[in-house]
Amino acid sequence: MELFIIRHAQSTNNALAEQSRRVVDPPLTELGTRQAQLVAAYLANGIEHKTEPIEGQPPDASNGGQGISRLYCSAMLRALQTASTIGEALNLRPHVWVDIHEEGGMWLDHGGEQGIQGYSGLTRAQISAQFPECHLPGEVTKSGWWRYGFEDRGYFLDRAERVAAALRKEARSDERLALVTHGGFAAYLLRALVCVPQDAAVFFHHDNTGITRVRFRPDGRVSIRFQNRVEHLPPEMIS
Repeated sequence: MELFIIRHAQSTNNALAEQSRRVVDPPLTELGTRQAQLVAAYLANGIEHKTEPIEGQPPDASNGGQGISRLYCSAMLRALQTASTIGEALNLRPHVWVDIHEEGGMWLDHGGEQGIQGYSGLTRAQISAQFPECHLPGEVTKSGWWRYGFEDRGYFLDRAERVAAALRKEARSDERLALVTHGGFAAYLLRALVCVPQDAAVFFHHDNTGITRVRFRPDGRVSIRFQNRVEHLPPEMIS
């Protein structure tokens, strides 16, 4: 199985100089919308860099496009917007996978006595209205999809491990999956996939729409083919 981990395009929170102005579920910026279009075109039509097979692995295809057959995204607005654009280019229906949301869940620090407050996220009706092409799991309800306040750090790490375990179960598949997720979650998902200890001082950075490609072998081994590729963006659009 091949896995493409894709960070969402630039959100309004990403572009803030003053973090006190952040919002709970930010949309894409104008730059982010363009980034999403470019990564979508790259995934659909970009020439794949051929690499020679090693240790019995099959060679990479080189006939244009990345051959993605399943597309998943988090239920956060910026990921939904990015995945919707990618799905249109790939002629794929995005499936919401709640567990691949960003660290912390849906929250906002109001400061003072109010402090950090949790929010429910987009409701099932809201997502269906804005993204009718998306398939929604049962966890997305009429009340939203998040109900845990500010996510505990230990729960976040367990969630990354849980997603990694679910992906490993697909190792014998010859499909190519794509996850449209978030910078923090992508970093810790990679840590879980390559068995980096939870307390290790290691972080796998992803720019907006940065792509990481992982190959799962049937014997359980994992190969990082490339990490944070942004060649689909001109230099002035990397953020």
